[in-house]
Amino acid sequence: MPSPRDTDVGELLRQLSDAGVEFIVVGGAAAVLHGAPITTEDLDIVHRRSPENVARLETLLDELGAHVREVANRRLPPQESALLGEGHVLLSTRLGPLDCLGTLIDGRGFEELVSHSESIKDEGVEFLVVDLPTLIELKTKTGRAKDRLMLPVLIALAEQLEDSKG
Repeated sequence: MPSPRDTDVGELLRQLSDAGVEFIVVGGAAAVLHGAPITTEDLDIVHRRSPENVARLETLLDELGAHVREVANRRLPPQESALLGEGHVLLSTRLGPLDCLGTLIDGRGFEELVSHSESIKDEGVEFLVVDLPTLIELKTKTGRAKDRLMLPVLIALAEQLEDSKG
């Protein structure tokens, strides 16, 4: 299993897209995709929690050898009920850590975030990423130290992008 430094975010995105999984990239990977000069150790997604989409996600996770990250390291596969729920399913895969989030800290799920997302095409793969203002809002709400450290970078990036428009 890869270490966090071995995470192949691009290949995870390609696999998710090719499998027809509906998802929105959030977290550190979203910041990187917007151009923030940061690093991330995993891929965080908010997936549509419909039975059909979760079935596609489960099939892919099985192909990726996904198991729940836990202290006991029992290598338990993700459960359908957890992927259909509002919670977070933190996984290790052969391509690196993948966090499947039913909802975010403010309770928003896929349907609520779609209107706050933009489509990105990267290396021939098209997917949704949460927009920068919403990412800043979410990072502000978490209160985690690593998110507080990222906020000035994201705010400066937003200002730089705004200045380049005008």
